[in-house]
Amino acid sequence: MKMIQSMRWYGPNDPVSLLDIKQAGCEEVVTALHHIEPGEIWSAEEIEKHKNLIEAEGLKWTVVESLPVHEDIKKRNGNYQDYIENYKTSLVNLAKNGVEVVTYNFMPILDWLRTDLIFETPTRARTLRFEKLAFIAFDLFILKRPTAEKDYSTDEIDQAKAYFDKLSIDEQESLSNACLQGLPGSMGVFAVSDVLGLLDQYKDINEEKLRNNLIQFISDIIGTAEKNNIKMAIHPDDPPFSVLGLPRIMSTEKDATFLVESVPSVSNGLCFCSGSYGVRPENDLPGMIQRLGSRIYFLHLRSVQREGNGNFHEANHLEGNANMVKLVKEAILLMRKENRRIPMRPDHGHQMLDDLHKKVYHGYTAIGRLKALAELRGLEAGLNELM
Repeated sequence: MKMIQSMRWYGPNDPVSLLDIKQAGCEEVVTALHHIEPGEIWSAEEIEKHKNLIEAEGLKWTVVESLPVHEDIKKRNGNYQDYIENYKTSLVNLAKNGVEVVTYNFMPILDWLRTDLIFETPTRARTLRFEKLAFIAFDLFILKRPTAEKDYSTDEIDQAKAYFDKLSIDEQESLSNACLQGLPGSMGVFAVSDVLGLLDQYKDINEEKLRNNLIQFISDIIGTAEKNNIKMAIHPDDPPFSVLGLPRIMSTEKDATFLVESVPSVSNGLCFCSGSYGVRPENDLPGMIQRLGSRIYFLHLRSVQREGNGNFHEANHLEGNANMVKLVKEAILLMRKENRRIPMRPDHGHQMLDDLHKKVYHGYTAIGRLKALAELRGLEAGLNELM
């Protein structure tokens, strides 16, 4: 038994085509209706249109990544009740079109954050990196978030000021663009004024309140998911710690365990991202698969290299701090135990070779992911032969 091998596809405008994904050896694509605004209904007709494009290339679509959760739902104010009803309608429409797993996240405002989108590796390939000092400099001197100073020590503020003062105008712009990347599937960036306005709306929401809002949201939609045989799979925080003073509630094994125990439905599950969870050294990645495996419905396999001082970059898939051999072994054991195949995609990939000269979605180049998928497929095949 092997994992269902897939790649993420951002739709007809993706520089990586469905044919590219098929030639890489994938059975399925993981995708979403990125042209529909968060909170709006995904109609059965739009879903079917997207599905037909995929199936015309001989591929399948059973995993959505992601069905966005509107900010009003996360804050549980404004029009959140309407957006929850829209979400439930979208789940019904997805089920009608054969979707089985729906990925989502509950990160306030920003889905993911890095400070460098073109960090050079020793081979001069490019990868994504987070540098804490650069982020503090962005927060204090570019975003100029009110009361940001209280989140950092005097020493950190002094070092960030010295760091910022050395940046050229172009380097400041690159840092700002990296930190303000838009939603996945978008080449755009947030405006500073937009982010400051959104942050102000979260000023009274702490970790406990956001966690309660997540549990209430899942409780609201889980009946619809159950009736339609949909498995919900929450993606962990990326990075898995507070940024911009915002609460983070899906960063550790304890967080994941709390969620699945609070809403014990089989439809309430996890997207296990070894990269996001792997940023925190206390997260025992193989152990998490052992203990939470029955509720893991989707695997993101990647590895990060922790650099110390809160810094990390995305490593080659068989390198870095994630022991990919152990992770794939645990996935195989889980699938054998439960007699089910788990969808997997190589999460991110280095920008390399011809892709260095192309405009791409950061982390989602063709060649870097092809290399990652080949490594993961080979690793899985070898372990299946030996186990």
